[in-house]
Amino acid sequence: MEGIKMEVLHQEHLEWLNKLDFYKDDIAILKRRIEEVAAKNTGHDVMAMIEHFQNQLIIQRNELDEFRHAIKEHENELEAAVKSNPTATNRQRLSDDPMLRTRMERYETIFNELRMELYRFLSKSL
Repeated sequence: MEGIKMEVLHQEHLEWLNKLDFYKDDIAILKRRIEEVAAKNTGHDVMAMIEHFQNQLIIQRNELDEFRHAIKEHENELEAAVKSNPTATNRQRLSDDPMLRTRMERYETIFNELRMELYRFLSKSL
């Protein structure tokens, strides 16, 4: 396996971390919107949906935190590679972890689907 240049992996990690920061902020906004609906609606069906979305946001937040940790672990591996051979940094190729890339793609897909489902609910409930 040829591997990927270290700088490419590092840039990819930075991009993912920025995206995760955005999703973290978005989760906080969505939680506030759910709280607005909960304050205005006490019907059983609405409250069941509110609980569903609150649980989904908790799950997404936990996944976000775990994914951020995995990215930082991979960054630590990059740092260790630099320390072991600082002169080869620009040329050095490291093994890629395609599971991280797949995980990011899957997270974005799931989160965006959840966001759209929640927006549909909010548009009906507010």
